Amino acid sequence: MTLKKTTAKPSKPADALNRSARKDLTRANLLQAALNLMGQGRSFTSLALREIAREAGVVPNAFYRHFRNTDELGLALVEEVGITLRRLLREERQVQVAPKERLRRSVAVYQEYVKSNRLQFMFISSERSGGSRILRLAIRNDVTHFTNEMAQDFRLLGVYPEVSTTSLQMICGLIVMTMLAAATDILDLPPEQPLLEAEMQENFVRRLQLVLLGASLWKDKAR
Repeated sequence: MTLKKTTAKPSKPADALNRSARKDLTRANLLQAALNLMGQGRSFTSLALREIAREAGVVPNAFYRHFRNTDELGLALVEEVGITLRRLLREERQVQVAPKERLRRSVAVYQEYVKSNRLQFMFISSERSGGSRILRLAIRNDVTHFTNEMAQDFRLLGVYPEVSTTSLQMICGLIVMTMLAAATDILDLPPEQPLLEAEMQENFVRRLQLVLLGASLWKDKAR
């Protein structure tokens, strides 16, 4: 019996894998270091490259292997928050439940995500009106992306089929801005206060219900 000769695919050397893992870890540490410093009450624009590197436990030159400057690090933070949150809420919108239940589920997912990523949302809330124009524009662009993606999902789900695309985007924009405004309230909520948290969640749901009620009555102007 003749065995078929096989050629094994070359694998990456262990040291190459280790270098890649170390690089990813250093990048994550730099991002977390900036968040930690902001968690101490600092504004992002006040952070110096050297102190971010020191907080991350790396030399300043290591910073440049990942980011050209602090603004580029800030852009990475904006991107990470946006991508993860859009994915979570999009998954919730795909769940086959009654519309009212979908709203409550989405609010619960969002509230939990804000609580679990407190430093990231402190950063977003601060930089929406902060000193860095680059980050303000990045957050604004991410909000637009979020809004357009939600409008596309609403269209696929058959929500407000008679409403024009422009009006649907406006409705979704109101939802997104309501969510952003609620993030500050969630961040200010005292820990271990389930009754206050439940009350806040209910108020959040009612605000969104009001937006959706107005949307259901909206009539596009005749062209």
